[in-house]
Amino acid sequence: MIVNSLTLCYQGKVILAPMVRVGTLPMRLLALDYGADIVYCEELIDIKMLQCKRVVNEVLDTIDFVAPNERVVFRTCEREQNKVVFQMGSADAERALAVARLVENDVAGIDINMGCPKEYSTKGGMGAALLSDPDKIEKILSTLVKGICKPVTCKIRILPSLEETLNLVKRIERTGVAAIAVHGRKKEERPQHPVHCDIIKAIAEAVSIPVIANGGSHDHIKVYSDLEAFRQMTSASSVMVARAAMWNPSIFRKEGLQPLERIMQEYIKYAVRYDNHYTNTKYCLCQMLREQLETPQGKKLHAAQSSREICEAFELGSFYERVTAELEAKAASLRKEAQEEWDQDAGPDVIQMAVKFDKRQYPPQITPKMCLLEWCRKEKLAQPVYETIQRPVDRLFRSIVIVSEHKYCSALWDKSKKLAEQAAAIVCLRSLGLPEGNLGDPQSPLMHKRKVEERELWKVTDDEETLPGEAPHKKPHLTLGTNNSSVLDRP
Repeated sequence: MIVNSLTLCYQGKVILAPMVRVGTLPMRLLALDYGADIVYCEELIDIKMLQCKRVVNEVLDTIDFVAPNERVVFRTCEREQNKVVFQMGSADAERALAVARLVENDVAGIDINMGCPKEYSTKGGMGAALLSDPDKIEKILSTLVKGICKPVTCKIRILPSLEETLNLVKRIERTGVAAIAVHGRKKEERPQHPVHCDIIKAIAEAVSIPVIANGGSHDHIKVYSDLEAFRQMTSASSVMVARAAMWNPSIFRKEGLQPLERIMQEYIKYAVRYDNHYTNTKYCLCQMLREQLETPQGKKLHAAQSSREICEAFELGSFYERVTAELEAKAASLRKEAQEEWDQDAGPDVIQMAVKFDKRQYPPQITPKMCLLEWCRKEKLAQPVYETIQRPVDRLFRSIVIVSEHKYCSALWDKSKKLAEQAAAIVCLRSLGLPEGNLGDPQSPLMHKRKVEERELWKVTDDEETLPGEAPHKKPHLTLGTNNSSVLDRP
C-alpha cells in the first residue's frame, strides 16, 4: 500500500467540516482562533478550478485562485497554510490531479467529496454519486496519492448495508489515503435523521487508517466536551464538525462557548480584512443568528447591501473605515512601486499617451491592432510585437507594442490583456499620424476597403418597365453578390 509522506496528522483532531458558502477564509480563520486543528474549505468543483489562475494578492497578503471573470474562487493565507484541506468535487481522476497540483503548494491536504447528496454535486457524477462507482473512487484516489506529495483524504456517507460500507472503506484504504471522513448517514438521510454512530464505529474498527467521525451536530454536539464524547462513541480518531461550528465557531474552544455577539464581530473583522464578498458574509452571519433574525439587529443585517452596512449593523463602522483606508493606502503604494518598476524596465524611449480602447467607437471587427498590422504589411515592415505584463496588486494589464524598433504604450492600465494591447496600438497609430479605424475616422484604409467590398458584395436590381400583355416584373430588391472575399474574413 502506498502512503504519501504526511505533514498533516489526522489523529486526535477537531476539524471544521467542508460547508458550501460557509467554509470561506473568514470562517476557517475564526475556527482556528477558537481551537480547530484542521479546517476544510467548501467543496470547489474541478472544472471551475481548472479555469483559475493563481495570483499573489500583495494587498491582502493572500493567495487567490481567480476565475476568468475575475471572481476569486479560492482564497487562502499563510496563517492556515499548514491547517487547510482543499476539498474538491470531481468525477475524473485526471482533472482531480490537475487541480491538486494547482493548489498543493498552498494547502496542507487534498480531499475528495464523496458524500454530498445535493443535485449540484451529484448531477456531474460527483459527491454521493461516486458511492455507486467504487472503480471510479479507486482510480481518483490512487491517481492523487501517486501524483502529489500532500496527504489525500475523502469524505463519504454510509451505504445501504454495513457489508457494502465496510467493503468500500477497505477498498479506499488500499489506495493509500491518509484518512477517511465518514458522515454517519445514508445519502437520502437528512440532519433530522439520527446519525449512525454504530456504523462509524464498525468502520473505525475495520481499517487501520484514521477515521474522522462527522454528523453529530444535531443530536450530540452542543459544547466542546461533546466533541470527545462523540469521538469515543464512534471509536473514531478525530471529529469533524459542520453545523454546530457554523452556528458558533467557538464550539472548538476548550474553555466554552463565547457570546454570539462577540463571535459575529470577530467574523466580520476577518471578512473586512480579507475583502470577503458582502453577500457571503451576510449569509454566514444569518446562519449564526438563526432564530434572532427577527430582532432589530437581525433586521438591520437582512437589510444590509454592502460590507459597510453590515459593519454598521454591528457597531463596527469605524473599524470598517480604518481597515479599508489602510488597504487602499497599501494598494496605492504598491501601484506606485509597480509604476516605477514598469517605467524603469520600459526605458525612457517608450512613447506614452493616456488612452484607452473603447470598442463602442469602432465598427465590428475593425480594431486599432488590425489597422496597425495592415499598415505594417503595406509598408513591408515586421509584424508588430506586443509585450504585456499584469500588475499583481490589482491584476490590471499594460502593453508595449514594438514597431520598427520603436516602443509605444498607454500610460493607463487596463482590465484585460486584449484591451491593453489595443490601447498600445492606438498610441502607435496616433504617434505616426495614422488612421486608427474608429467610427469618426473616414480616412481609415480598412474602413475604405470595407465600403468598397460591401458595394461589391451587394448588387441592386433596378425596376424594368412592364409592357402591355407582359407579367409584371419583381420590385427592386437586393441580391447577394458572388464576390464574398472581404478584409473582414481575413485571419
